Amino acid sequence: MTISIYLSVCADHLLVFEMSDEEYPVAVVNGRDVPYDPAQLRKVREHPCYSEKACHAFGRCHLPVAPKCNIQCNYCVRDFDCVNESRPGVTSVVLSPQEALERAREVIARFSYVKVIGIAGPGEPLANEETFETLRLVHAEFPGLIMCISTNGLLLPGKIDELISYDVGNITVTLNAVDPAIGETIYSFVNYHGKHYTGREAAECLLENQLKGIEEAVRRRIFVKVNTVYIPGVNDRHIPEIAKKVGEMGVYNFNLIPLIPQYKFADVAPPTPEDKRKMQDECAQFVRQMRHCQRCRADAIGRLGEDVQSCLYGEK
Repeated sequence: MTISIYLSVCADHLLVFEMSDEEYPVAVVNGRDVPYDPAQLRKVREHPCYSEKACHAFGRCHLPVAPKCNIQCNYCVRDFDCVNESRPGVTSVVLSPQEALERAREVIARFSYVKVIGIAGPGEPLANEETFETLRLVHAEFPGLIMCISTNGLLLPGKIDELISYDVGNITVTLNAVDPAIGETIYSFVNYHGKHYTGREAAECLLENQLKGIEEAVRRRIFVKVNTVYIPGVNDRHIPEIAKKVGEMGVYNFNLIPLIPQYKFADVAPPTPEDKRKMQDECAQFVRQMRHCQRCRADAIGRLGEDVQSCLYGEK
């Protein structure tokens, strides 16, 4: 027997989880059912990126404390900022961990609907020690907030236990290929444990760590979202294979991000909204789709599509 459990988010929004009798919802991981308990489910129902319903009621605060990156994506440019621009890798300022804590205090005091503290750059969070100090400070003062990280996954296997110690329960991994032959066309280089990799070797190193990190996160019952940049003529025919792979691994949801033409892919025409919808529909057979992404900045604050960071940073 299947019943619907309704979890109230606010007066006008309900989330529905399909459950069998008295069991909690489960993820199927490597053929095994992994149940989610109520504390875990809060990390979905109050996280705007993991629930389309939650994005109307709850907000997030991205703390831009991580400027360094350990890979170079051929679509990524992080050397300029416009307050009207919404894309990953952009921030108006880089904060120290102490400044980030002060920013979190201000945001929580002024915007009670913000339930998520995220670190998403402007570089690779796991390649910056400031990320972990920020997580430590914020979690110590606000243990009830949902802690979230976005990463390219290169260092995830070795950092996951430290993330867990700060109660990071939501991790986004950007995974653009599960075939190194395609990956080497997307990445210029990878710097890993003091060695500089290029070409196929770089793609293999990155992919191995991404898959291992995702596996370890899911095994620890962390909610994992996978971001995939949709690059026509590069990985477009490969995207359903990515979705199938991560769905089998127990990833919670899949976010397809249309290419923003810049850097080495400046001449590549991005997919149309119709292209994106068709691809999402094809991938939906393998993994839950996130269809409400706003391509957040590294300093985004507020509800999705209702950002307020320009006001806060402009006040200083």
